[in-house]
Amino acid sequence: MTIQTNSIKFEYLDGERNGIKSIDLQHDKVGTTTGTGWFVTAFLVVNAVLGAGLLNLPIAFHKAGGVFSSTMIQSVLLVFVVLTLLTIAYCSDIKGSNTYQDVVLSLCGPKAQLACAVCILLYCFGLCITFLIIIGDQWEMFFLKVAEDIFCKTTPFYMTRAFIISATSIVFILPLCFPKRIDFLSYASIIGVIGILYVTALVTIKYFLPHDNPGNIVTGPHSWIDVFLVVPEICFSYQCHIEIVPIYSCMVKRNLREFSKTVTLAMILCIITYTVTAALGYLQFGDLVTNDILLSFTPTADVMLAVVLVAVKTYTTYPIFCFCGKSAFDTVWAVLWKMSPEDLRYRETSRRAITTLVWFTLTLLLSIFTPNIGVAIQILGSLAAVFIFVFPGLCLFKTMQNRIESFEKQPKNVYALQWMAMVFIIVGVFIFGLTFTQTITKDIYDAKPDSSKLYCS
Repeated sequence: MTIQTNSIKFEYLDGERNGIKSIDLQHDKVGTTTGTGWFVTAFLVVNAVLGAGLLNLPIAFHKAGGVFSSTMIQSVLLVFVVLTLLTIAYCSDIKGSNTYQDVVLSLCGPKAQLACAVCILLYCFGLCITFLIIIGDQWEMFFLKVAEDIFCKTTPFYMTRAFIISATSIVFILPLCFPKRIDFLSYASIIGVIGILYVTALVTIKYFLPHDNPGNIVTGPHSWIDVFLVVPEICFSYQCHIEIVPIYSCMVKRNLREFSKTVTLAMILCIITYTVTAALGYLQFGDLVTNDILLSFTPTADVMLAVVLVAVKTYTTYPIFCFCGKSAFDTVWAVLWKMSPEDLRYRETSRRAITTLVWFTLTLLLSIFTPNIGVAIQILGSLAAVFIFVFPGLCLFKTMQNRIESFEKQPKNVYALQWMAMVFIIVGVFIFGLTFTQTITKDIYDAKPDSSKLYCS
């Protein structure tokens, strides 16, 4: 029995309304052999990984004790990131799952799927808030460049942060959030990748050009626990596990050998981009660096181009995560209320419109009152640890447990993988608990709005 909503087809498993499997429509045709090779797939992964985290990493390096300690923490976490990427791909092959939620459902059951859907919903909701905060930051820089006297002396209402975020989002974002299908936005991802790479090039070039003396540069953490302050940003920056399953399912040769080459190339490109931007950005400004690295620069023409490119990426990325969040909401709604296919079809259009308006309004209001992207990214990074460690660990543990309980003799690596799964779960829970607590105790109460070098005093 199937239903279709938000361009995702849902199927009740085993005739019971306690789990819903989403089916990617491009896989409905049996026998299709179209797809992407490992090299092209690597750039799809890069596009999924590179994003707003790039702007916040330099100040995260400062909080965690400088470049050396932050790079070491990043190196350790990346080992887990790569392992869990391969883990979730391996688990998706067991029953041919095409989405992250399907993997969790197929191995851990409907309750775990519901928890996963709730986490995805919260994560996408927080991402949308972050995107709107970034939009506000970029517009402030724009006004400082083109109309500094007016912006600083009189600050008319149409230049206020609340108005500019609201007005531009209503015009450029809200109309893109209503359609059932958003695949027309896929081509905008090319501009997004170009924009992120341009930011990296900008930070690198300006570092080697003459610039003002930086502020104080720390070379070690004040306390050993401070090294974990960079963990949420790293998790946020490298979290692509939700998107990786549908990307993997689109490969012509869907197997771990081909996917390993994809992950290797993608991670090399992302590591270079993130590390260069974070290290050189921090060394260029020291403790004067802002939560958004672009706000640290004098808004010259080249910086303004980066501002425009980041804004364009943000305007076109918000609808994608709004769509993913609403899809997760549909799953939660259907499971909790045990809705039949007829119930889900009934007033689908009006329900989608109401959900979109509520989603947009809440994220808009929260973005206006959130002081900077650092606060949002810290919280999202804590939640990202759940997708990177906990759910892949649960899926791997359940897979190995099923093999052990089959009463067939198993090789030793099965037990080793089960122990590795337990390590994933423990590490994920530890990172989530610690970083979330640090965020609440340090960032929420001490957070202040960012100010660029030309911000009105």
